[in-house]
Amino acid sequence: MLKRLTGRVAIVTGAGGGLGRAHAMELARHGAQVVVNDLGSAAQDVADAICAAGGQAIAVMGDVTQYADMEAMVARSIEAFGHVDILVNNAGILRDRSFAKMDLDDFRLVLDVHVMGAVNATKAVWPHMCAQSYGRIVMTTSSSGLYGNFGQSNYGAAKMALVGLMQTLSLEGAKHNVRVNCLAPTAMTAMTEGLLDPQAAAILTPEKVSPGLIALIDEGAPTRMILLAGGGSFECSHITMTQGIHLGDAEAPVDALCEQLEQVQAQADQRVPASGWDQSRHELAKALQHAS
Repeated sequence: MLKRLTGRVAIVTGAGGGLGRAHAMELARHGAQVVVNDLGSAAQDVADAICAAGGQAIAVMGDVTQYADMEAMVARSIEAFGHVDILVNNAGILRDRSFAKMDLDDFRLVLDVHVMGAVNATKAVWPHMCAQSYGRIVMTTSSSGLYGNFGQSNYGAAKMALVGLMQTLSLEGAKHNVRVNCLAPTAMTAMTEGLLDPQAAAILTPEKVSPGLIALIDEGAPTRMILLAGGGSFECSHITMTQGIHLGDAEAPVDALCEQLEQVQAQADQRVPASGWDQSRHELAKALQHAS
């Protein structure tokens, strides 16, 4: 096996079990020195397992919702290994209920762990990656955010927010060779227990997701990719913009728009915008074309 990550240092948050543990083990298998982050002693168990297998790892306990903890984690990583090249924002929780029944404290908690947890960890590594002109960051999104899932309004909102964070950071990090991507996993873990058919357990293992992670943090990794992974399958999701319509100075624009919504939604010749400015450029070009 080609050891793609020899000499690279990787941090994985929430790596005491489930997907995080699988990611940490896979990173080490490819030669990375791994910093295993979690809240409890399970982080040390994973680090010990990596070392027992011949790899290099340390455990750093810390809460992703606390920026001071993330700063300390990065400082400890640099102290141990000299630098940080890779960050995998994996830490997460579930508090599922229908929106009508959901307590707002549970809504805020999920946003705090998933969104601010990723922000805190990323903010802590960002200056180091920019200074060394190399960095690979992965946000863990979800099909719940991309497409919606009943009973997961908090989780879905958090996971889609991470896509927006990735989109902007990939643009800001480009000149520093800091590439930022999203991974949307499907796996049976303690966090998803009861949400997936138990018969899927043998197929949707965390270990079958982790190769997708390696592709997103490799030397030749893409940036701004939303990679879906589960059961050994890999797909890509895109945030697209349709060609749409231009109504110009129509006398009744609301009536005209309501009558033509199907055409607005038509997916033929849709595009993936390079940035948020592409919407205004596209609309301006249509207006000018209409006026000529």
